Amino acid sequence: MMKKIILMFVIFLISFSPAFAVPNNESATNNGNQYGTLTAVSTGAYTSLNGQEMSIEQIQNRNRLRVGEYFAEYSLELQEERSLTGESKLKATLSNGQNAEIKVMPDVAAERALERLKLKVCQEEEGCTIELKEVGQGDQIQPVYEVQARKEARMLGMFKTQMQVRAQVNAETGEVIRVQKPWWAFLASESDEIEEDESATLE
Repeated sequence: MMKKIILMFVIFLISFSPAFAVPNNESATNNGNQYGTLTAVSTGAYTSLNGQEMSIEQIQNRNRLRVGEYFAEYSLELQEERSLTGESKLKATLSNGQNAEIKVMPDVAAERALERLKLKVCQEEEGCTIELKEVGQGDQIQPVYEVQARKEARMLGMFKTQMQVRAQVNAETGEVIRVQKPWWAFLASESDEIEEDESATLE
């Protein structure tokens, strides 16, 4: 009699075990990895996957993503996906409904943009700004950092002026995807060229 009861109990467990396994599988599928669900970012400090400190700020109703001395203003919807060990992935919800991971931080984006624009620093008081935004249409929409700055120039090698320049850096790959200068830039010597000319004159 006891053997029959044990046998029936084992059969019962085997029969119903798949039903209990389904929620676990669904949970694993939803989580995908060791990270939790996406949640909206709030002001405060975060740690990136490589251990870099970053922060979300709100100043005069403007949202900023800051790393060190560099910050990017943004109007995108940013979300955080935090690992079990406390590191965070930042993702932007784009207008086409897709989520894009912000792998590149403002300091790296600024460095690469300044290199292409042949500028040394990006200072807000001198008119340099960094904005995290989306560009493109449809499936081609992507998050970028747009760096805008004023640059010293000399028209026709004689008249000093300033030109507005900008560069866009892909926030997922770090690639500089676009550089813009005024149409008359080909007629002007830019600040780095001016410095070289003046140095040569002094010698």
